[in-house]
Amino acid sequence: MNTDRSMLERWGRFVYRKRWYVLGVWVVVGAALGLTARTISEGTINTLTLPGAESQQAVDELKSSFPERSGDYADVVFSAPGGIDDPAAMTAIETLAQEAAAIPGVVAVSSPFAPAGGLVSEDRTVAIARVQYAQGADDVPSEHAAALETLVEEARSTSLAVELGGPVAAAQEREGPNESTVLGIIAALVILYILFRAFTPTVLPIASAMSGLAIGFAVIYSMTAAIDLSKFAPNIAAMLGLGVGIDYSLFIVARFRENVFSGHDGEEAAGIAVATAGKSVAFAGGVVIVSLLGLGLMGIPFVGWLGLAAAAMVTVAVLAALSLLPALLGVTGGAIVRAGNRRRAEARPSQEDSGWYRLGHAIMRRPYVFLAASSVILLVLSIPFFDMRLGSADAGNNPTSATTRRAYDYIADAFGPGMNGPLQVVLSGVSAEGAEEIRAAIAATPNVASVSPPIVNPSGDVAVLSVVPATSPQSAETSTLVHALRDDVLPAATKGTAIETFVGGATARGIDIADRIGSRLPLFFGLVIGISFLLLVVVFRSLMIPIKAALMNLLSIGAAYGVVVAVFQWGWGGSLVGAGSTGPIESFLPMMLFAVLFGLSMDYEVFLVSRIH
Repeated sequence: MNTDRSMLERWGRFVYRKRWYVLGVWVVVGAALGLTARTISEGTINTLTLPGAESQQAVDELKSSFPERSGDYADVVFSAPGGIDDPAAMTAIETLAQEAAAIPGVVAVSSPFAPAGGLVSEDRTVAIARVQYAQGADDVPSEHAAALETLVEEARSTSLAVELGGPVAAAQEREGPNESTVLGIIAALVILYILFRAFTPTVLPIASAMSGLAIGFAVIYSMTAAIDLSKFAPNIAAMLGLGVGIDYSLFIVARFRENVFSGHDGEEAAGIAVATAGKSVAFAGGVVIVSLLGLGLMGIPFVGWLGLAAAAMVTVAVLAALSLLPALLGVTGGAIVRAGNRRRAEARPSQEDSGWYRLGHAIMRRPYVFLAASSVILLVLSIPFFDMRLGSADAGNNPTSATTRRAYDYIADAFGPGMNGPLQVVLSGVSAEGAEEIRAAIAATPNVASVSPPIVNPSGDVAVLSVVPATSPQSAETSTLVHALRDDVLPAATKGTAIETFVGGATARGIDIADRIGSRLPLFFGLVIGISFLLLVVVFRSLMIPIKAALMNLLSIGAAYGVVVAVFQWGWGGSLVGAGSTGPIESFLPMMLFAVLFGLSMDYEVFLVSRIH
């Protein structure tokens, strides 16, 4: 370990001395990577495939034999208190339906006034024009979706409310974390200034993290030449990279200041900071990277690539903290050194006078009391975790200011909540008569509100049924219905025939994702914990420290999961955080929380234990 420290100390001194050369290398590498990304990047994609899942098989079958029905839809919802048959309302609805049919990518529009009967409420005050796209919701270009939004805006009047719902509208309404990232940077600046009470050490961690973020983006977008990266991967990588980038740089800057205040010159202070805090940063970053790479175990391609992109961003953040930051300290550290000289000339406050010092001693005087109290608190907070239900929130969880929420409410009140997420049953190798028999079997299934007449492809061998559950898309009863159709109803209805059946649609896809992730989470947890345990054994040459760290971090993560379930699934205090309504926990949340929280909690474990050591 002394050899490692000596190497890192020499590295820190070298970077501090040769700061302008190191900065030049970063500028050149950043420019080269930026040019490379601009040249070879294929951009991010919206397609979220789920190999092997039945909902994906339904999409694949429709693409090959029924391409016009393989995409998702948008619902244009009309509410007219005076009735949709009012001449003005009727004209507005028919005009929108005709113009929507001309939007690129739209293959069909079901008008409420169609001869075959449209989607109209019994009192004829609410109607739906279903706009069918050739692509999945995540693949519809934003300009095509925006064209429909423009038509909706133009159709609104004092006597006709028009809202937009369905999977396509929901996909376009998703927002990235750009605003939250800016707020996070502002909050970090305020907190760092309160901590350091000086401009230079406040700005340095932000500058290092932002530089790493820029180069990390270049690396990620260069990766798109070889892998399919989802559109939200850069946003998640940015949030994580910025967080750990500030975190890691902060520890090194803080150690550098302490070394200066203790009497070391700038070069010595940088060398010691990199040898101590820098070593912890390298290990902590390794744990986070391992956690993120473990997302590849989920069996979902876009989740694995997301983990790889985030791991690449964290790698750049670690490199920035260990090389770019010491160079920046060499450029701006003179101000910190002068502050150190002034502080040494004054009476230095004793650490024994700080509240944190007294708290630490109080804990060590009664360790078992604090251990028992903290463990009980964490265990109690973890209790709701055992009731966690994975799924996908529907538009009913959105704020009422969102058009998708208003459309959801209109549809639920007029047609029932299940109309907001109909299932798509695909029948391959079926005749028209066989499709009708299967339709009857599905209609007799509990929790099925209605089943549409079969729509048969031109060759007459593939049919599609739209099944409307009696419950909302995110409800547990709808998930039970999907499994019942797949496991019992459809196999019984097609027994002895060559008919293949697939239950798909946006609702079924969300259920499949939840099932896939839920089945892989134990493997993911076990691998990440095991590798982290081995890394801690290597670093600390101890078994007790890794065991204690693993147990403590599992308790803290369990408590975090429990709070999430209590607030967002049970609804406790949901109004305080702006939660619209209760629902299942998003399928991606547990694995992302674990990858980030376990990695970061291990970070702090390493930082504290290394400092004690």
